[in-house]
Amino acid sequence: MVDWNLAVATATRLVRPGPDVSRDEARAVVAELRRHAKASEEHVRGFTRMGTDEVHDTPVLVVDRPGWVRANVAGFREILRPLLEKMQERRAGSPTGAVLGTVGGKVTGVELGMLLSFLSSRVLGQYETFAPATRDLPAGGPPDAPSGGRLLLVAPNIVHVERELDVDPHDFRLWVCLHEETHRTQFTAVPWLRDHLEGEIQSFLAETDVDPMTFLERIRDAAQSLAGGRPEGEEEDGGRSFVELVQTPAQREILARLTAVMSLLEGHADYVMDGVGPSVVPTVAEIREKFQQRRAKGASRLDIALRKLLGLDAKLRQYRDGERFVRAVVEQVGTDGFNRVWTSPNTLPTKAEIAKPADWVARVHRKAES
Repeated sequence: MVDWNLAVATATRLVRPGPDVSRDEARAVVAELRRHAKASEEHVRGFTRMGTDEVHDTPVLVVDRPGWVRANVAGFREILRPLLEKMQERRAGSPTGAVLGTVGGKVTGVELGMLLSFLSSRVLGQYETFAPATRDLPAGGPPDAPSGGRLLLVAPNIVHVERELDVDPHDFRLWVCLHEETHRTQFTAVPWLRDHLEGEIQSFLAETDVDPMTFLERIRDAAQSLAGGRPEGEEEDGGRSFVELVQTPAQREILARLTAVMSLLEGHADYVMDGVGPSVVPTVAEIREKFQQRRAKGASRLDIALRKLLGLDAKLRQYRDGERFVRAVVEQVGTDGFNRVWTSPNTLPTKAEIAKPADWVARVHRKAES
């Protein structure tokens, strides 16, 4: 269904060049990001009170844009395997199976590569929860585990944004590391979280009933938008997100739970980096203000259309709504009271509770105290 190697090759060929830096400057940025990532561990653990005695075994990888592409293709390939195998079986019995078998994988690989090249210039950092280890991209976890975690910091994008915002580069790099380190702490300090999230994703994929041609058409829609090839007047139809492939009530329920969890994780990371910020990032107020403005306005009309198509507008809402939830809960019951959220899957907030934090407090705290 997808020629993954061709996706990597296409994205690598099309990826935009990074900012102009000398070799010495590049080495200095990489070294500083590694130092900040290490320092962020102590800052985040102290602020969140989620520290453990175990040393993180998840590596920190400072990568360029092609490196980010390779890492994400490996992750997509792993997590989407059950869905693609299901679609492959369905394709074999369809009248269009022969055509898809001949060209479908390569077409999808090229168009997925186009999307990844677009995204590769926008991501500052990422904690890869389900990353399979490769020769070039190590991952944490036991040696016999199918996948572990790794922290990616995309150096060219960090440099590009700090220049665009005209902020202190050293402060900005630490600020980014604080956000990504919070994600690493979430998954290393809460042992059940990774398995729970993977279970939800696999349940969602198992319920998917998508015709292979529809799958190819959605990727093609995204690629045509990226290339400016969508006919005039079709923007609204092409603005649908991939998550709108959801058809069944079961999938809608799973997606609601996933949305709540992701809102919690992203909002918590934003809350933590702003909470730690004043003590270690002198210009945090300026950085936050300028970064929020950048998030809000986006870029071109094309960028806004692609955000919607890829579900990135939903991710921006997750940052905002999740941060409000965390802040409201901490104000009501303190940091230790908020940390009850990590007790079990049953104490995670629902999508409705993300919007109404007091309902989560009432459910989790009053039940525990009664």
